[in-house]
Amino acid sequence: MFHFKDFKYLVLVLLMPFIFIGCKGKTKEQTDKGGPKAITVNAVVIIPRTLENNILATGNVIANEEVELRSEIPGRIVTINFGEGSLVTKGDLLLKIDDRELQAQLKKLQVDEKQARDDLYRKEKLLELKAVSQEEYDKSFNTLGITQAQIDLIRTQISKTEIYAPFSGQIGLRHVSPGGFVSSATLVARLQQIDPVKIDFAIPEKYRGKVQKGTLIKFSVEGNDSVFAGHVYAIEPKIDPVTRNVSLRAVCPNPKGMLIPGAFAKVDIILDNLKDAMVIPSEAIIPVMNGEKIYVCREGKARSQIIQTGIRAEREVQVTEGIKPGDTVITTGILQLREDAGVKIRLPK
Repeated sequence: MFHFKDFKYLVLVLLMPFIFIGCKGKTKEQTDKGGPKAITVNAVVIIPRTLENNILATGNVIANEEVELRSEIPGRIVTINFGEGSLVTKGDLLLKIDDRELQAQLKKLQVDEKQARDDLYRKEKLLELKAVSQEEYDKSFNTLGITQAQIDLIRTQISKTEIYAPFSGQIGLRHVSPGGFVSSATLVARLQQIDPVKIDFAIPEKYRGKVQKGTLIKFSVEGNDSVFAGHVYAIEPKIDPVTRNVSLRAVCPNPKGMLIPGAFAKVDIILDNLKDAMVIPSEAIIPVMNGEKIYVCREGKARSQIIQTGIRAEREVQVTEGIKPGDTVITTGILQLREDAGVKIRLPK
């Protein structure tokens, strides 16, 4: 008895030759088209150029000179001769403290000095006549000396009632008022010299031998798109045992006052300039077991190439071995590439 199940098998057997012929024809059609389609990728042509060998660091902008103005002696403020935020010149009188009591003491001591000088003169004449002893003369001589020393002390105290600008710069906020009482602990104001400014930063100890006095730096600060330039003028002779860093200080002109002390700085230290360096984008490099490799395009095919790298910048890497000028280095689609894969190059505009 013939069943429907047997009929299915019979149909399948009769159609097998046609299925085989159809598959074979499709494979031939693919072969005639030349295999897989070429991958479109971006690439760069290697052209030797000058490369800056630099390292990045962070630092702070500080004033060239900065001081907290405080009185050396206590007293009541008589006059204030500066305005907040004003520019002052070295030697300007900024603040005066009441010195009337000290002036009175000075006048008394000046009278005592005259009396002591007259007494010494008389004793000197009497000593020549043997009318007084040497001891009495020495006593008068010492009295005059003590009085003169007291005068010098009072004059020094009077000079401390006046605060002068120790250097030219800009005054900050005022923390006292006329008539107020100040002591040595009272902050009067801050004086800063901000042209030029200094930049404090640190670098790892392995770069210590490559940075010298005069080494150029570039840096930027928050809120300002400008790039500023300066040079290293001082290097800490000791390596920090905790951070293993070396502290450096650079100086930069600031004629327009664009750099504010206390600002955070991103520092780029230029160690040297390498001529005829071969540089590729960092995204073109593939880490492998025995180092790093790239893909270069040769005769329309992707060919892998082991390379040796040197200086690494933020987006670029120097290649010291493995490529030559004129090579076309593939920069995109590298994870999809295989050896001898067909590629279609798209160069940057």
